[in-house]
Amino acid sequence: MVALRLRPIATILDHTGISPPPAAAAMAEGMGRCRDRLIDRSLTPRYSEWILEALDELPDNFLITDPVISGHPIVFASRGFLAMSGYAREEVVGRNGSIFQGPATDRRSVMEIREAIREERTLQISLLNYRKDGTPHWILFHLCPVFAMEDGRVIHFVAVQVPIPRRSRCSRSGAREMVFGACRNEVRLDEDYGCNLAVDSFLDMDNRGLDVEESCKASDREKEKALNAASSILSTLTHYSKLTGRVVCTKGCISAGIVPLSSSLNISLGRIKQSFVLTDPHLPDMPIVYASDEFLFLTGYSRHEVLGCNCRFLNGPGTDAEVLHQIKDCIRAEQACSVLLLNYG
Repeated sequence: MVALRLRPIATILDHTGISPPPAAAAMAEGMGRCRDRLIDRSLTPRYSEWILEALDELPDNFLITDPVISGHPIVFASRGFLAMSGYAREEVVGRNGSIFQGPATDRRSVMEIREAIREERTLQISLLNYRKDGTPHWILFHLCPVFAMEDGRVIHFVAVQVPIPRRSRCSRSGAREMVFGACRNEVRLDEDYGCNLAVDSFLDMDNRGLDVEESCKASDREKEKALNAASSILSTLTHYSKLTGRVVCTKGCISAGIVPLSSSLNISLGRIKQSFVLTDPHLPDMPIVYASDEFLFLTGYSRHEVLGCNCRFLNGPGTDAEVLHQIKDCIRAEQACSVLLLNYG
């Protein structure tokens, strides 16, 4: 049995009243395993089982992140990126891109990336990152969103990183730059999931670092290289998405009547450590438009099995029909309600 709390406007189903509650440590461990499964299966259900091998054959330096999973973690790191950064794949996948920032990473550049993610648009920007051994290096950071054809929501971000060699075009900004915080932490672990992931994949600065002591501009050749790499990666993703029938596109492709949740809202919702879904009463059959990681852990469903479905799929032979009628009446009246309901995973 679960305690279900219904709220109007967003229509949140809160499945937090499980009895008896498991021990906190066991729950945290279970949630960690659930999150690991979400990361492991972030790519394959949509692009087929061959996508990881296909991406591994690409020579470019890039990361793929998932804004729907709590913390917007990295779900794929290319061989080229790992060789450039000095990290092993298991040290990168599941973590936030902020681990590559350091004391001289420009906060203004990070804010530009934050805005591009919120606005779900492509961005090219020079950025000072740090390798695993702590050495700084300039890169041309090329970010582009990947949209789901069926509902227009952003399901992944591709981040291409092209090294910028030091040259005369790199200029010092002088002593006027201010110190904003302390040096970076190597890898920050989260109390809940084993990884303290920031709100926006490449974004959490914690006010650390200098504005930047040097600025490096990418050449036209490096910009073209980043564009070509992004095109190749997106072409690979599109090709393999067609094999599953869950096609992706590189520009907003919103179907009629469907308004997907923005990436910034997905990321913000991912910070709420509760089991819940959001439904849209303005769409036919009031489908689920967001499901939290905790809800997926509780029910055993994957995200693609839940989104677009009405909540009735959770009902079963023992579900009380009178309680369901009570919920429907509250929805019609746009009123909040809390009920005890037997659901099925």
